[in-house]
Amino acid sequence: VQLQASGGGLVQAGGSLRLSCAASGRIYSINGMAWYRQAPGKQREFLASITVQVTNYADSVKGRFVISRDYGKNTVHLQMSSLKPEDTAVYYCNAEVRARLGETYKDYWGQGTQVTVSS
Repeated sequence: VQLQASGGGLVQAGGSLRLSCAASGRIYSINGMAWYRQAPGKQREFLASITVQVTNYADSVKGRFVISRDYGKNTVHLQMSSLKPEDTAVYYCNAEVRARLGETYKDYWGQGTQVTVSS
């Protein structure tokens, strides 16, 4: 299973970016998908997650970021608005994947995409 993230880049404060992450490979089903980020010198931080039933957001991004999912394409998106310099980080996608019927779900991570917000 591979997760390929895209959409990062350089944006001015107050701007917007849309991240995407596509899962590929041997996939029977995907439970949750999520986004995390890691700034230099800091621990990886949860941002948002989505399942069929529910979405969750960290307080730091609630109201500014929106997570969505294309179930047919095994893809998750993160629409980021009102970006701040403190949002600068490497953004990682995560997916709970069941590769074959009867197997347990396992966590997979994308390679990360850099988001830089200038002031």
